[in-house]
Amino acid sequence: MVSLVVVALFLLQGALLQPPQAAAFKIYTTDESLTHHRITEAAFLRKMADVCRNVATARGKDFTLPINSKLTATIVQKACSNAFSSLLKLSTFNLAIIQTSISNAAVDRKQFSTAHHFDDEDFKNGRDLITKGIASVKVSIKKGNYLSARSSLGAVCHTLQDFYSHSNWVELGSTAPFSTLIKPELPLSNIAGPNTKTCRNCVGEDCSDNILPDVLQQKTLTSGYFSLIFSSKPAGKCSHGGFFDRTSSREPTGGINKDDISSYHGFLHFRAAEMAINATMELLEDIRLATGDQAFLRLMGLTQSSVLAFVFDITDSLSQYIEVFKKVCLSIIDSRKGTSEEPSEYVLVPFNGQGSGPLIRTANADTFKEYINSLSASVAGNFSDMFLSELLLTLTRVPPSSDIFVLTDASAKDTELKSSVKAMIESTKSTVNFLLTSSLLPSEEDASLSRSLSLSDIQLYRDLAHVSGGQTIDVTNTTLSQANAVISDAITADLVTVLQVERSSAKAENFSFVLDPSLSNTTVYITGDSLVFTLYSPTGESQSGSVADGPLGSILTVGNLKRVKLNSTSQTGELKISIDSTSSYSLKVTGQSSVNFLFNFVERLEGGDFTPKANRPFTGRNATLFVSVTGGDSVTVTDVLLVEASGSNVVNGTIKALGATDFLVNIDRIPEWPFVVQLKGLLNDSTTRSLPSRFQRQSPTQQQGSRFTITAQPNSTIEPGTPFVLNFTLVTNATGGSYTIRARTDRSFSVSFPSSLNAGTEGSAQGTVTLTAPSNTESGTDVTLTIEAEDPESSDSNYVALRFTVMTTVTDFSSPVCQVVSIKADCPVECSRASWELSTNLTDGNGTGIVGVSLSRGNGSLSLSNVMSADGTNVTVAFYNASCCSQEVELVAVDRVGNVGTCFTSIKSPSTTVSPSGSTTVSPSGSTTVSLNGTTTVSLKGSTTVSLNGSYSVSFSMCVALVGLLLSFLYG
Repeated sequence: MVSLVVVALFLLQGALLQPPQAAAFKIYTTDESLTHHRITEAAFLRKMADVCRNVATARGKDFTLPINSKLTATIVQKACSNAFSSLLKLSTFNLAIIQTSISNAAVDRKQFSTAHHFDDEDFKNGRDLITKGIASVKVSIKKGNYLSARSSLGAVCHTLQDFYSHSNWVELGSTAPFSTLIKPELPLSNIAGPNTKTCRNCVGEDCSDNILPDVLQQKTLTSGYFSLIFSSKPAGKCSHGGFFDRTSSREPTGGINKDDISSYHGFLHFRAAEMAINATMELLEDIRLATGDQAFLRLMGLTQSSVLAFVFDITDSLSQYIEVFKKVCLSIIDSRKGTSEEPSEYVLVPFNGQGSGPLIRTANADTFKEYINSLSASVAGNFSDMFLSELLLTLTRVPPSSDIFVLTDASAKDTELKSSVKAMIESTKSTVNFLLTSSLLPSEEDASLSRSLSLSDIQLYRDLAHVSGGQTIDVTNTTLSQANAVISDAITADLVTVLQVERSSAKAENFSFVLDPSLSNTTVYITGDSLVFTLYSPTGESQSGSVADGPLGSILTVGNLKRVKLNSTSQTGELKISIDSTSSYSLKVTGQSSVNFLFNFVERLEGGDFTPKANRPFTGRNATLFVSVTGGDSVTVTDVLLVEASGSNVVNGTIKALGATDFLVNIDRIPEWPFVVQLKGLLNDSTTRSLPSRFQRQSPTQQQGSRFTITAQPNSTIEPGTPFVLNFTLVTNATGGSYTIRARTDRSFSVSFPSSLNAGTEGSAQGTVTLTAPSNTESGTDVTLTIEAEDPESSDSNYVALRFTVMTTVTDFSSPVCQVVSIKADCPVECSRASWELSTNLTDGNGTGIVGVSLSRGNGSLSLSNVMSADGTNVTVAFYNASCCSQEVELVAVDRVGNVGTCFTSIKSPSTTVSPSGSTTVSPSGSTTVSLNGTTTVSLKGSTTVSLNGSYSVSFSMCVALVGLLLSFLYG
């Protein structure tokens, strides 16, 4: 929660690049202060532990967490896997946390309004941002766009968390989050007026008592004012405080922010951070109730397995291949269906010379099989295809780190998109594998149909595969079926890359790689023509590439690919391989392991903070990498290297630990050549007393620098039919020069942009892109806008890829209402011999209508029916029946835009309680609790209890007693 401050009017070569912003919880810090990242991570871990504990309890399973141990992703994943009786995904859980945290961090870099940080008492607009953001998260989840949902969630979390650091909520003695921020139907009350004085001068550096007593006693809500430029503020108002806040020098001096432990109110930092964690958990619970457990687990990344995507050339020249490849696809789908290895999503993009599509995306394996079976060859309109357009579309529609397989024999006539495809591969870190059918001798195929690929065509596909960490495999009609093994390997869970190299020249070379004990199913791939290789074990035992089954492994040949499946006895220690080839070749080593790493280039800001970069780093300048080790609770990182992608040059990074698994790596100079990121270290085995083992991992996706950069500051949502104007900035190392500009979306939305920009003598230029979604675009649709700039003289390029969610304006903020109609409960001591019943009416008033009712608690049966009331209101009647041993139930009603209403009922021992939030417990013969987010209506045996925003409710028996006392007093 440490302050993220940007230096005043950050000027670069005369251009105003950075508007002023207020401080916020920092993204990273070197002291014990809690950061936005740590707050978000803690909320994710605690909420997932809560959800999994409840699921385990409902299923009668054990759920245990280590006593006195700090929660980690590994600990939560293991406990949750037991609750769900399946191995939940650790790597994607970590990825979900990182993606959300990156979006959280971006708010401090891109959003500078007072509302985004709850500065200047801007509470209404701050809550409006949260309300709009939550709606965006829910609609994205509904459409299955989980990356967009995490992006919106991170932004919402940032604003929500800043409230507890920037306002006086903690100073008011509050012990629970301010739930009104995520419940727009509730009023924002007791906010300081524009003329209300809230602070007095600090005594020197001591600001522990600078909030006025009247403000504290009357529970008046305020927040600090901030300005990087001007010192003025309304009379008597609190300042945010800090070195960059000029208002803090104007009376009343000082500040009230709790961004870190050294802030003016740093003595309350940990209380504010804990409150922010609880508030984030409350937000996550609202999202879970609105979307359901399965969708929520996908959002959290715990059930996100591999995505299987096919780009399918269906021209008639491939008619024989198509039938074989269909069988390969169906075999893979059937072999994974219903297992922990089943892909979480399937994507299909068919194309030929006449056109493409439609893009098919589904999580249902049977539906996907129907699409595969429906494919058939068609006559090509042109032997050259717009293939790169289809690949670009696929890259933007699939989740990051997906595996894409392309079957084609066609050249691409849209080669001008090569740089755009490479940029999107870098951005998404997805892997592209090519199965090429016509790079063979004509005698091997039917020459009457065959389309020949030129050497430049083949090199294009090899370049793209290499950038992504994929393979380019030559196949025939008879060897295509053997590609089954290669495709199955690629979509294996917890797949990691140990080593990947490519050589463009013909020469003999030796390579070594380390296999650690966490690795299993290690596979070596060598792709190339006319090559020989020998593999050596740590003990010196060897196996030639010509031996199909040897002491080190079994070798499968698929066209120009050799796949070596290592024996289990060969999978620990340092292995070596010698390769001699007369042409270019590639080497790739993969395996299964929970130990992997994620990385992002980040930008260092004034004050020691960092925010993520969304494009290529500057060539020749220093840069900073944020590295997070997944599944590595007992990992020591010793080296982070930039390794030349097609050579042997290496740039070493300087490592700085941010905790047990997160690191900042300083790179002195980004190299001219493309590179991959390699990580080395020691793996400690906590279950044994053995010495640490060496390990290494490598990013499969290639990265590269650029001599200029392009940046933009977008919103996360756009409205259909309304033009959205986006400003972007190009900054270069050089002075002057003209740059070609291209902008496109993956949805064919209307886009206008300048065809070129001139950097001028200051080395920078401004441009504008106008994006318009059609007025009939469905709410929740996500769209990726890519803006690319290219230097036509050097072919150097850079890009920025921006993701938006199309959203119609939400006007329904009212939660569904629950009315208990009846409870029938006559439960004996032996609870298993009887059951109880609950009947409720659920309505949404003038809202968008109830679309779902489910159980969030209770083991009974739920049945629903819809009726129309006398006044024309749609009523959902819920009838619940359960054993007397299951004495509690909570119904969750969700309307069309994701507003949530809950109805909790219990038949436990009699009691009567009232909570300020509007939850009321009334006990006639049993106990009934109904929670309606501020409005509670309970009908029990003729008596009605209503609780509105904390007003007290009185049970029927209490009414009788009070009437009796009154009559006794009047008549003696």
